[in-house]
Order: sequence, then structure tokens, then C-alpha cells
Amino acid sequence: MTKQRPADQAPWMSPPDYGRSLRPGASFNLLVRDVERAVRFAEDVLGATASYWDRDFAAMRWAGGEWQYHADHTYSDNPLSGFLEGVEGRGVGVELRVYGVDPDRAEAAARAGGWTVLAGTMDKPHGLRECILIDDDGYAWVPGIAI
Repeated sequence: MTKQRPADQAPWMSPPDYGRSLRPGASFNLLVRDVERAVRFAEDVLGATASYWDRDFAAMRWAGGEWQYHADHTYSDNPLSGFLEGVEGRGVGVELRVYGVDPDRAEAAARAGGWTVLAGTMDKPHGLRECILIDDDGYAWVPGIAI
């Protein structure tokens, strides 16, 4: 797993600089209870890389795309914070699909790491081999490859 930034060390770039560094395209931000565990899932199961992470925030990269994790407490003044209280599974109804990730390998890594396998790997009628994995915050990840 990527090494966490020491608490006494400044972040690798300021938040405004990071915001300006983001390329055009789709991205997403996931609110999580434990950034370290979320990074571990993304790296171990999906094969993503943390460009940077600390206890409050992580910048993740995979296949030219980028997403962020923010710890719940960093959203205390954000309008979304009220929706999180008492919610078990977040992102209900949303599938976070990552094409090009071997679902057999991802499923095995998820099982080894103690994450939930909602649906084991199988060939689907729409031409993909995929599985559905649930991370600690209840997000549904669907790694898949073309059959």
C-alpha cells in the first residue's frame, strides 16, 4: 500500500493547486469513514494507485482517471453531511464500474481482504465478465473485462 504522509509533513500540494491540476473528464468524490481502508481497497482490489493520501483525503488514479476520498469529518460544513448520519450503505443504486480490472483477481483480493462479494465473477449476457464488490462504506464496485 502507498505510504501515508507523516502528520508533521505538509500535503504534496495545496487544495487550490490540486483543484487546478484536475483534467477535464468525469471524476467522483467518495465520502468514507476510514481513508486508509478505502485506499487499501482501491489499491489491493482494483489496482488503483494513491497519488497522495492522509487521514482526511486521498487522490486516487487508475487507467487515466482520477477520483478522491474524503473522510466524513472533512464534510462537516458541506450540505451532504446531513445525508450521511445513520446511513449504512452509501451510493445506493450507483455502480462504480471499472473496466479493464480482472474481476477474478479483484474478487479473490476482496475475499482475502475481508470485503463483501455481493455477486461472484461471471460472464454476463452484455459481453462482460464481472463481479460486484462492496467496500467498507457500502459502495458497489463492478470490475469487468470484455469476454
